[in-house]
Parts: sequence; structure tokens; C-alpha cells
Amino acid sequence: MRIKAGVAGTGSMGRNHARVYSLLENVELTAIYDQDVERARAVADEFGGVAVSSLEQLAELSQAVSVAVPTVVHREVGCKLMELGCDILMEKPIANSLDDARALIETSHAKDRILQIGHIERFNPVMRSLEERLTEPKFIEAHRLSPFPNRSMDIGVVLDVMIHDLEIILHLVKSPVASIDAVGVNVLTHREDIANARIRFENGCVANVTASRISPERMRKLRVFQGDCYLSLDYQEQSGEMYWKEGMAIKKSEVEIEKDEPLKLELAHFIDCVSKGETPAVTGTHGAAALDVALEITNKIAQSH
Repeated sequence: MRIKAGVAGTGSMGRNHARVYSLLENVELTAIYDQDVERARAVADEFGGVAVSSLEQLAELSQAVSVAVPTVVHREVGCKLMELGCDILMEKPIANSLDDARALIETSHAKDRILQIGHIERFNPVMRSLEERLTEPKFIEAHRLSPFPNRSMDIGVVLDVMIHDLEIILHLVKSPVASIDAVGVNVLTHREDIANARIRFENGCVANVTASRISPERMRKLRVFQGDCYLSLDYQEQSGEMYWKEGMAIKKSEVEIEKDEPLKLELAHFIDCVSKGETPAVTGTHGAAALDVALEITNKIAQSH
């Protein structure tokens, strides 16, 4: 059975969701919603479905909806769609406050709707390679750098970019956060555009996380050190290397990774969960946990100014 999918929001992410839905075999792209109906119509003309002017119309035509609207209206749009009977994939961050995140989670439970959060790096093929080799991480270093995107101006780099790595790190470490130190600088916007956080976990693991949206280069790398080896992974290139000790020598091998588009894997997983009524890999609770850490980092940055 083909799942009827819709998209709310036609910015760069929403347009990408529509593109991928149009390519998935077991999906029928049925409806595109945006407050700007002309933009919705342009995306529908390119990828399929019809442009609609209300969330009610979107829900009437769709079982599964990707929500890619501004973060400030995630709660309003997400809760409304779930109340109207849709399963939703909410782009990250889940919301811009923990109260809004809790409201989304509570609505998904009350209405028995799927709420998947768009932490796309969980579906990057490098993650599978890392999880297969992970035993007990001791130190994690993450760098996520990019040129200025001219989008997501309503949030700073922590909620826009760093939150990807925060969610991954929480998933890998599986221990409560003990303390956080953070620093950030606003350069082109009134919110932080570059930030660094050092997170200590109760099990002793330490994570050092850097994010920038004012870098001349693009970088998305994760390094994980554990007792027996060190893994270096590149999300962007979908490549990896593993280093380990043999006697007094350090050995190295390439990590075999089957390359694929993370967004395609993420949306295919969402559609599979909708068709089978299963819990997604990245739930509202996971999204809220990452948001909680991200908000603490942004608060510490604000207090230091």
C-alpha cells in the first residue's frame, strides 16, 4: 500500500522532502502546504501533489507529513496536524522551548500518532559503521562548520547546526550529562554564529563540540576515542578510518561504508514506521533531550556576554 505523504513548509528543507517523497516507490506525494500558496504551487508543479492553503486540506489529503516550517511554529503546526490524524516527521530542532517539545510529545501520545524528529545524521551510513564498532566512548570530538546559509535566522548555530551532533552524542554515550561549559560569538546575526561546548557525562565521557555557520569551508566530522581504538568519521564524505594499537605501533584501516543519501534513508524509515505503526528511531523524546542540552548551551553563552 502506498502511503500518502504531504509537506508543510517549502523552504530549502521542505522542498528537499518533497523531492525525496517523489522518488520513493511506496509513497504518493499528495499535497504541499505553505502560507505562500505560490511557493507551494511551484514545489507541487516540480515534484507532484497539489498546493493547499490550509493545514486542514493538507491533513485531508495526507497520512504522513513532513513539517519543515519555522521552529517558532513547530508546536502549533505539529499539534494541529496530529490532532487532524496525521503522523509527522518534524524537522529539527523539535521546538524552540521544552514546553513546546512536551506539548508535541503529549499530543502524539494522546492521539496515538507517530512523531519522528529530523535528526538526519542518525541515518547517515557512517553511523551504522560507528555503532558496529562502539563499545565505551571516552572522548568525542565533533566539528560542524559551514559558510553562512542565509536561512534559519530565527535560531542560533547551536539550535540550527550543533544540535545534530548533540543528539548523536547523547545516543552514543547513553549517560546523564554532569556539566556543560560553553562559549559563543555572534558575528553576522544577533544570535551566536560560532559556538563551542564541552560536555561531561556522569560515566566519565567528555565531548568537545564545535559548530560554525561563518566558516569558509564545510566540515562535518566526528572522532570517537575509546580504550581499544579511535574512529574518525566524515559525515560529508561518508568515509571513515579506524586506528588501534598493536604492540608499540598504531595500525590504521579504512572503514567500509555503503554510501547513500541520508534524507532518503530518513524518509524511507518514517514511511516504513507509518505503514507498520512502529516507533521511529528518533522519537520526540530523543529530540527533546537534544533540545534540553542545546538550550543549556545557548543559555550559558548568553550569560557569558
